[in-house]
Amino acid sequence: MDNGKVRSRDEIMACFKDGQTIAIGGQGGVYMPWNLIDMLAESGVKHLTIYSIDSCNPGQAIGQLVRNGQIDRMVTTHVGMNPDTSKAMMEGRIQVELSPMGNFIERIRCGGAGLGGVLTKTGLGTVVAEGKQIVTVNGEDYLLEEALHADIALTRARRADPLGNLAYHGTGMASHPVIATCADLSIVQCDLYCDINEISLDDVRVPGMYVDMLYIGEDESNRLKGRVAVERGL
Repeated sequence: MDNGKVRSRDEIMACFKDGQTIAIGGQGGVYMPWNLIDMLAESGVKHLTIYSIDSCNPGQAIGQLVRNGQIDRMVTTHVGMNPDTSKAMMEGRIQVELSPMGNFIERIRCGGAGLGGVLTKTGLGTVVAEGKQIVTVNGEDYLLEEALHADIALTRARRADPLGNLAYHGTGMASHPVIATCADLSIVQCDLYCDINEISLDDVRVPGMYVDMLYIGEDESNRLKGRVAVERGL
């Protein structure tokens, strides 16, 4: 099988630098790109800006980065699950911008599509609107939520092929596809590595043009799982 965009752990870790903005898929500590986040934590890079739906649980996934003091700023939808993040925010060690869930996802989508932002009524008249531009369209006021574009996106897919075409399963569709498109460098951890043409065109949710690197583990088991998945129609 052609290795295509598959990269090793060392090659991926070499991409992490101090001061980067990194978007991370997943939510609530469920179906996260665990291996990629572990690499980011192990790299020791600091002064990061993180875009994510939440900061997971204490010491878990993104919670590792919080506990390690690697994050300076977060744009997220809530931090209630992680008291470490709340404490760091209250003490001024992490700057947190809270964005309503729909606004957050649309801002990420705009970042991937090359748009400047999204006009929304969500947040008007609240603290969410403080310091942001209000745009009037046909007599109606809208809040301009600026696009979120990252240096690196870390996401996870159910299946990937050497070209980087991605297919998802269940709740993996919730945030990973849109976050995978929003960065200069898109790195994807895949569960099942398939050969070219083993993923139906109808199943591809993110085309390979958006994906730069794939991580499939350090042995052949992932490739074998991909073969079995294709044979079983998974």
